[in-house]
Amino acid sequence: MKDVFDALEAGQNEFLKSMTDATAWSPSDRVVAMQAQFTEFSNMSELMLRALTSHFNTISTTHKARAQKNVDALGHLAETVKDHHADGSLMDYWQSYWTDASQRMVLTLDTLRRRGDIFLEHEAAGCPPVLIYDYEVVVDGADLPRPCNYMLLKIVPPADFPVKEWKRPYIIIDPRAGHGAGIGGFKPDSQVGVALKDGHPVYFVGFKRMPEKGQTLADVTHAEASFVRTVMDLHPDAPKPVVTGNCQGGWATLLLAAMNPDLTGPIVLNGSPVQTWSGKVGENPMRYNGGILGGTYNAMLYSDLGHGVFDGADIVQNFELLNPARNYFGKYYDLYSKVDTEQQRFLEFERWWGGYFLLNEAEMKWIVEQLFVGNRLAKNEARLEPGRSIDLKQIRSPIIVFASWGDNITPPQQALNWIADTYADEREIAIRGQRIIYMIHEQVGHLGIFVSSKIANKEHSEVTSTLKTIEALAPGLYEMKIDDYEGPLLDRTFTVSFHERKIEDLQTLDDGRDDEVPFAAVARNSEQQAEFYDVCVRPWVQAGVTEKSAELRRQIHPLRVQRAAFSSQNPMVAPLAEWAQRVRGERKPAGSDNPFVQAEHITAAIVEQSLDLYRDVRDTMYENMFFAMWGTPYMRWFGRTHQPGRTLKRKEDLRALPAVQSALMRIDEGGFCEAVIRMLILLADSRGNVRRDRLERSAHVLTNDEPFKSLTVDERSMILNEQNLIVEFARDEAVSSLPKLLKTKKDRELAAKVVQYIPGAIDEMAPHTLEMLQTFHEVLGLPPVASDITEDPLQTSEPTSRTPKSATTPPPVPVMAEATGSVAPAKAEPPRKRSPAPRRGKSANEPAE
Repeated sequence: MKDVFDALEAGQNEFLKSMTDATAWSPSDRVVAMQAQFTEFSNMSELMLRALTSHFNTISTTHKARAQKNVDALGHLAETVKDHHADGSLMDYWQSYWTDASQRMVLTLDTLRRRGDIFLEHEAAGCPPVLIYDYEVVVDGADLPRPCNYMLLKIVPPADFPVKEWKRPYIIIDPRAGHGAGIGGFKPDSQVGVALKDGHPVYFVGFKRMPEKGQTLADVTHAEASFVRTVMDLHPDAPKPVVTGNCQGGWATLLLAAMNPDLTGPIVLNGSPVQTWSGKVGENPMRYNGGILGGTYNAMLYSDLGHGVFDGADIVQNFELLNPARNYFGKYYDLYSKVDTEQQRFLEFERWWGGYFLLNEAEMKWIVEQLFVGNRLAKNEARLEPGRSIDLKQIRSPIIVFASWGDNITPPQQALNWIADTYADEREIAIRGQRIIYMIHEQVGHLGIFVSSKIANKEHSEVTSTLKTIEALAPGLYEMKIDDYEGPLLDRTFTVSFHERKIEDLQTLDDGRDDEVPFAAVARNSEQQAEFYDVCVRPWVQAGVTEKSAELRRQIHPLRVQRAAFSSQNPMVAPLAEWAQRVRGERKPAGSDNPFVQAEHITAAIVEQSLDLYRDVRDTMYENMFFAMWGTPYMRWFGRTHQPGRTLKRKEDLRALPAVQSALMRIDEGGFCEAVIRMLILLADSRGNVRRDRLERSAHVLTNDEPFKSLTVDERSMILNEQNLIVEFARDEAVSSLPKLLKTKKDRELAAKVVQYIPGAIDEMAPHTLEMLQTFHEVLGLPPVASDITEDPLQTSEPTSRTPKSATTPPPVPVMAEATGSVAPAKAEPPRKRSPAPRRGKSANEPAE
């Protein structure tokens, strides 16, 4: 027994000794530890203070100005009423207003009745796409090896918009975020309409209301890849199709392009959330929902209540809560105040807004877990299916990102910050042969990006018209700007410019990334909640849900009830049709100068402002509650395992990439095409920007003149990328090796003339541009530049033959280019099929697009 006590005593002494050694911190260590804790508390307090300051500034400035405007309007109205009372006309105005208001109320209620009827008819028909164009089903996803509810639709062009089959096809993917498909083409001035007017074949990726049993997002991505291949087979003479993704369709397009990097042409992301933790403090409250309302388990619970199916009406309701003033009052008052002209527009939009679609539990869980709460796509941790990671660096197609400062669902930071999280800097973007172009609108809202006629006629139209220029740009990061315009309203043309940007430029769009740290704790907590729910709660929920109970829950959803209850099936509502018809025959609208009409407008403005004030106060509480819950030092420690992002390459490691080494090994290989492109890159690097006329000359030479005309789009792109790598990493050798590419005096003289022709007159050149031209002449053994080249040398001389393909066609490796500054749209590109005879009725000099 004594041995036992001796052993215990020895163990106790050893334990105390180890504790003494472990806790023998110096005072400086304790100070450092306390300082770290205070720093984290300070960070949390600073975030909360920034949020409060931003919200209070918005409330104090915006609402003060709006309140003052309403007060001024009331003062003016009081004077008007006083004058009308004095001259005895006030009662006449009242009678006129009462008649008008009563008639408008009947017409408004009848419009809501018609909305209810349309809702029921739309659901009975399976909620087909709301496209205004006729369409044909080309591929039904249900017939594919991995069935899904997606469909490839071919838009039947109107008679006045004939399609040219050799032009680049457009594929538009609409968001499946609670609503149905068709928002990208539900009116003439839309994404579909813009492409059709330009003669492009247009295809639409739609979907049915109910997903296939067991359908996953991997099945959807496989189906979309099959759709793209089908379109390419239908248009063998056209360039690769453009794929446009709207909102949630944008990240779906990224998945498609990342998993099939050789499949698509340029991809366009419109208002698409990718870096979902990002946003500005005090401005973007939707991103806090996961931390306030719950994470992934919510999607799992609601799916279980739906018998394995998530109801899209819940997503739509969440959207409506973002802006209660607009969704619960403003849009109805707009209808009421302009019921004579707004009925059709209201009904068309509500047909789409009220078409509620469903998602499988696996789909909804992936979206929440991988994107909105976990943010795994931007961190290179997302998996589409077991063993298949999604790497956005694998995308080889040009990426065009359209965002807006007025978008409260996908702010610019969520649309753009993934670029900074994926690439070490803009040089890596170029090294990998990638072109990323972004455009930020100042004020259009989220839905306006897809449905606004102004946006369609300006931004979407210019993106369509400049795609050839975008593909001809040197790889890199650019901002696209639409500067000024020419011509009348209906035929207006804009000047588009592309400005070289750095990753730091993207970072300045944000107010810092410290506010993203608490989201890591939310992500970890969400995973733990989901695991607990799956093991301990889910079996009980699923045991109590049947197919019928799930359908009943969907039918009694408030958004469905408010439409179905106010339809002709309700005997109390049905008489509205007859009353409205009678009112239209006796319509007597009041004038805008009627003081009671003015009083109505002021009252509506006050109500709308009150709801906006409620929203702003609510958002302030949400944001500060989020930071108070998830921004504490403990929560920062708790989320540390989920905080790290993608490991980025160091700048000094970029030269060691296989693409760079492959290009440098071929620095002495090539011919006329390689030499001219290399010199143009060196010239662009020396001047930093390119004017519109210079870009047009460059694009014309590289696409319409031999020997460049005989290059395919892929060949031209590979040469451009490879020569850019050479210039970036071996600039001096790139210049000194030019004689090895241009072996004859004739080729050297012609190449020098072509390169001098593009920047224009000598007296318009910047000094460094002229200096670079003189360097070319010196290296090639030519006399100094002395006179202008005013005509295209390749049009006035016999074309130089291409170097044999074995020497000029570089291996298909990702490469880089030196970006130019401000550039503008280029002329059209010839068709890929390079036959001297015109095809399909196309004139011999008509370019492909």
